[in-house]
Amino acid sequence: MLLRSLAACILLSPPAWACDLALALAVDVSGSVDSSEYRIQMEGLAEGLRDPIVSEALVRGNARLMLVQWTGASRQRITIPWTKIDSFETLDRFADQVGADPRVWRNFSTAIGEALEMTLVNFDEVATCKRHLIDISGDGISNEGVEPTEIHETLRRRGVTVNAIAIEESEPDLTAYFFENVIVGEGAFVVSAAGFEDYPERIRKKLLREVTQQTAGLE
Repeated sequence: MLLRSLAACILLSPPAWACDLALALAVDVSGSVDSSEYRIQMEGLAEGLRDPIVSEALVRGNARLMLVQWTGASRQRITIPWTKIDSFETLDRFADQVGADPRVWRNFSTAIGEALEMTLVNFDEVATCKRHLIDISGDGISNEGVEPTEIHETLRRRGVTVNAIAIEESEPDLTAYFFENVIVGEGAFVVSAAGFEDYPERIRKKLLREVTQQTAGLE
């Protein structure tokens, strides 16, 4: 009788997710970001991924990671495609690629809506993952292309959450703009960095919050 009960529990239990999180890392490479600031972003992001708690959560969750560079209208590119994070070695290789990723553009505007739109399409490849998340960084408001709010309904319908890191180097109200116009989804949040020098620590904390499903809100 006990064995039958145990068997029934196993059969009735929901299947474990093969992939807990699909996380697209979308990095701003618009003209307002100089070469040293770009390098701070990429190296800071790489180190954030190597954080012991972040890396443990990503590997245990069999996560999928992708890197996107974006700037003005029609200028968004996947520079590292979806990668299955099934070991710490795989994660280290992915982080190494992020840190060394060559910049694609340098002198264009900021099209946040188009960055979200292009990134969203690629979640078809990771549809079986439990959570779908875009982690977008930026140092300015969207000033070209489709408005980010116009993509929100599609993001909600597809179950994709957008979190953001606002780099307030020259836009002191950027966090409020991102909160009102960019983030979307249950528990979506914005993290603020006073400048690019603060980015590495803030992105690390942001990744911690995302991959461990901490309580969301505005920082």
